[in-house]
Formats: sequence, structure tokens, C-alpha cells
Amino acid sequence: IGELPIGVPQNLVPFITQSAIGKRGPITVFGNDYDTPDGSCIRDYIHVVDLAEAHVAAIQKQEQGSSDENYDVFNIGTGRGYTVLEAIKAFETENDVKLNYQIGARREGDIEKVWGDTTKSKQGLDWEAKFGIKEMMSSAWKWEKYLENNEIQ
Repeated sequence: IGELPIGVPQNLVPFITQSAIGKRGPITVFGNDYDTPDGSCIRDYIHVVDLAEAHVAAIQKQEQGSSDENYDVFNIGTGRGYTVLEAIKAFETENDVKLNYQIGARREGDIEKVWGDTTKSKQGLDWEAKFGIKEMMSSAWKWEKYLENNEIQ
């Protein structure tokens, strides 16, 4: 189970896997001069299974509530940010695959650091992400290899 982008991926993880399998060219890391540990942007990545389980927890909460409590807003994520280069290195390490990437100029509009505060989802949904970046990258690679050998309609 994984992401199946139509056209050019707009997220890093499928871009990494498609580059690794040969569907895409080199990965461009947009900027290496941000105020982060390695200079690349920080994002909060989430495993697709964690995301699905968060949705189930939200539906269960809604089913238990009164009509006055039919909606709420929760941040869903790991609550931890990883740099783009950390994500690339995690993919390489977990899958024993060397990625072709290059450092490019900053992209206009990119936010330096962003991740979700998951306190409310832990308390209100009794949910939190179980998978870390290593498991995400291993799972994403398995999914990409599955897609290579199976037609999805």
C-alpha cells in the first residue's frame, strides 16, 4: 500500500522512489542553506498506514459524539520533522540503494521548517503515528517495486 501519484509527484517520497527505480531523473534538493541541521528543509512525513489509522480513529470518535460534536480539527503527522537530506539518507540506508540527487537553488515559497503538533490527536483521538522515517522509506520502496511489476487501474 502506498502513494500512486498521477504525473510528476508533488511529494518527496514518491519522487525518491520513482527516481530510484528509474522513472524519474535525479532528485533536486531545493536549497542547502536553511537554518536546519544539514541546510535542507524540514517536513513531517507520515506512513500511509498511520494516516489510514488516524482516519479510522477520527471516524470512530465522530460515531461516538453527539450531533453538536460532529466535527473537529486534528493535526495528523508524526510530530517530528526530518530534513530532505535525512529522508534521502534513510531511503538509501534502509533499501541499500544509492540515489542520484543534486543540490539546487531554493524554491520560491518553500517554508524552512514545518511539522504537525500532534498533541490534540493523541489526546482527542487516542492516536499517534507508529512508523518512523526508516519504516516509511522501506515500505515506500516495496510499494514502488510492486508497482513496477503490477498494473494498477
